[in-house]
Amino acid sequence: MHDRPRVPTMSLTRVVLSSGRSVDLAELRLTSTYGGLLEGYPCRPVNEMRIKALLHTAERMSPVTPVHLVPPRREYPDQYAGAFGPVELLPRVGCVGLFSSTALDPANDPVLHRSGLTVVWFQPTPRVPSAHDAAPALRDVDWAALARDYEL
Repeated sequence: MHDRPRVPTMSLTRVVLSSGRSVDLAELRLTSTYGGLLEGYPCRPVNEMRIKALLHTAERMSPVTPVHLVPPRREYPDQYAGAFGPVELLPRVGCVGLFSSTALDPANDPVLHRSGLTVVWFQPTPRVPSAHDAAPALRDVDWAALARDYEL
């Protein structure tokens, strides 16, 4: 077996998952959760539409990688219940990130194969996650169960 030079990956950042695996963030899209909301108010039906839109964006970003939604935290700030139910708030920023890491299957050539996963999550600020300070829910993604190997 001969050694091939490893081409360095140029990522936005590297996140260390709770499992200890390092994953590289290659692409990140941030959107205001309620940007463009002209009518109505933040409630479960509106939030479900926002989540579906982000999942659709994630599927288009990388059709070869699976998509995973980190369940968002939902807040109920008051007792107001309008026509669509109580006010329900998601964190202010919706995120879609394309992550990659080393191959899951040890039989795959580590130079020719990577594993990938597109993740959708919400966070309170438009900050790029990094190393060990990413949100716990993002760091707890079960990479081995959710990601898929692909050939470069």
